[in-house]
Amino acid sequence: MTPAALLEALVATPSVSGQEGRIADQVASWVEGWGGRVQRQGHNLWFTVGSGPRRLLVNSHLDTVPPCAGWTLEPQVPVWREGRLYGLGSNDAKGCVASMLLAARELLQNPQALEGRGEVVFAFTAEEETGGAGLGTVLPALGPLDAAVVGEPTGLKPCTAQRGMLLLRCVAHGRSAHVAHAQAAEAQNAIHLAAQDISTLAELRFPAHPLLGEARAQVTQIQGGLARNQVPDRCEFFVDIRTTPGMEHAAVATHLAGVLRSEVIVHSARYLPKSTAPGEPIVRAAVAAGGGVGPVGSSTASDWAFLGQVPAVKVGPGDTLRSHKPDEYLALVELEAGVAFYQRLIRGYFEEVARG
Repeated sequence: MTPAALLEALVATPSVSGQEGRIADQVASWVEGWGGRVQRQGHNLWFTVGSGPRRLLVNSHLDTVPPCAGWTLEPQVPVWREGRLYGLGSNDAKGCVASMLLAARELLQNPQALEGRGEVVFAFTAEEETGGAGLGTVLPALGPLDAAVVGEPTGLKPCTAQRGMLLLRCVAHGRSAHVAHAQAAEAQNAIHLAAQDISTLAELRFPAHPLLGEARAQVTQIQGGLARNQVPDRCEFFVDIRTTPGMEHAAVATHLAGVLRSEVIVHSARYLPKSTAPGEPIVRAAVAAGGGVGPVGSSTASDWAFLGQVPAVKVGPGDTLRSHKPDEYLALVELEAGVAFYQRLIRGYFEEVARG
């Protein structure tokens, strides 16, 4: 199967997050046809190639977001135009999946290529877009890992720093009264208190990261008040902070609790910022595979967030700016470059390890 045909088949199989059963079946069938032994948990599947002292994870996700408004083509019907395949998930991240599968096929057909240096764990997982039952739930079954490659569209530039996500629920507490008697009743308007805190957040600055720049607090939702003629005694707002490596989520939440008048509650803190040191073998191999380009930073979250202290790079064909947009596409030349890149990266990682 050619790279173009493989990508087209993946895009033609709908796999909105949580509904990856069909595409997981298809990928498992291909891999088993190439001689691989597939293991599966839910809509997540994985298999290994090679043997040796080091274990490298090569992972991307099978799921997509639902199609948004604005498509001029049918999102679930792949269409080639001028060397580009248009269709939902073509860029994010079925181009990565196709490239990794073809790299896996080469190794399955030529297992001597690794020369006993190590084992590659290929994992194609579910619910990355929703943070559900995906990579984070199957990691214990994969066994110990020495390094990882996470497939996302980065233009094949190795990403060694990724933002995290800290979501805070803030509640301003006031004292209610009839609007007409607000001053006499010593009412305290919770919306006014929240507005003051929101202004404080807008001016807040955190130290800049060399690859990712500054982190800013963004208020994304606000709700308060029960009636138009009543001083509100409660106003709730959510704060989204895309954190950078070095920003500890608990410490940030504690700092804001001391700065704001509103109550600060951590709503979600599991997407931690990630970074990998430039001297790690996986980084050296990724930079070499890309001809010396990088490393770069990435503002978007990915399954890298669940890999703990495993040294990792996020890299793949495509452009992150096409993701989650109408008329998403991947060019054939990008796909073919992705296959060659992952082949070089896998070989290069074990060569870097051997060199020490």
